[in-house]
Amino acid sequence: MSGNTFGHLFSLTTFGESHGPALGGVVHGCPAGLHLDEAAVQQELDRRRPGQGKTSTPRRESDKVQLLSGIFEGVTTGTPIGFSIANENQRTSDYEAMRGIYRPGHADFTYMAKYGHRDHRGGGRSSGRETVSRVVGGAIAQVFLAQHNIQAQAYTQEFGGIQAETIAPDKAHELPYFAPDPSVVELWDKRVSEIKKAGDTLGGIVEIQIHGVPPGLGEPVFDKLDARLAAACMSVGAVKSVEIGCGRQAARLTGSENNEPPDPALTHRNNAGGILGGISNGAPIVLRAAVKPIPSIAQEQEVATAEKTLAPFTIGGRHDISAIPRIVPVLKAMALLTIADMLLLQRSARSEGSPPATV
Repeated sequence: MSGNTFGHLFSLTTFGESHGPALGGVVHGCPAGLHLDEAAVQQELDRRRPGQGKTSTPRRESDKVQLLSGIFEGVTTGTPIGFSIANENQRTSDYEAMRGIYRPGHADFTYMAKYGHRDHRGGGRSSGRETVSRVVGGAIAQVFLAQHNIQAQAYTQEFGGIQAETIAPDKAHELPYFAPDPSVVELWDKRVSEIKKAGDTLGGIVEIQIHGVPPGLGEPVFDKLDARLAAACMSVGAVKSVEIGCGRQAARLTGSENNEPPDPALTHRNNAGGILGGISNGAPIVLRAAVKPIPSIAQEQEVATAEKTLAPFTIGGRHDISAIPRIVPVLKAMALLTIADMLLLQRSARSEGSPPATV
């Protein structure tokens, strides 16, 4: 299977399935000399771990990461960083009845159409559990970017059709749903209770802010920074659209309303989301990802069978009510991996004696 590597110079290659013995990956291009321990990586994984919160699957996994290579005495060596996360709580029998059917909203049919053979247990490689490896890669990128004073925040802007009125993301990682506003948590709790009783699921919108990105990152023409960030987020299975800056709202503005000085020090508008011409301008990068509802619902649905007929079926097993909040650290990780890769690409784009960029 191709397409398992993300990035050019700072890259992540992942492996594993939902019901296999383990998931894992290899990070290439991480510079030597960074202090990196498993506790720092584990902290990010714990934010994604299943079995937490009102929307999460009952499946219990410790998601304990084991760093296998590329680190000696807590410091990166510049060689590939290999890692693994064991699967500990699979219930494969839950999926035996799904061997010969294609579930609505899932990749069952398309994987069979592409490969002619598929792992029906929890979706195999198409399972949301695949994203655990992305979080590890993002955690390593985060350590690298911290050396350059680049930091990212991710939070849930909207959940189940209810928007957070106030955006104060600094404490979002301490609140349920990664909410940027404590007052919205009760509303989201109520919405989850309603949906759970109905046997249904919810989607939402995740916003990511990246601070400290220097001007000049982005590779014209086909590797624009906004294009790479959009591709990074769209590579996460539940994401259906991505906006940069004011996004779709720009289509409703006039040019005079949308335009702003290219120097971020001269404006607070940031309609461009920190990117002009596909290259960072030094303002905070702002992007949003729209996350669809989990397709595994506790209601009877029509499913397609291998015999090309439709049949009523109720999906069993253990499933999230929403990809939110567990998808929030995943999207943050993908943004961090993108910026880390672009930072290394920018280093290679300028000769050692080039004058520093001025804005």
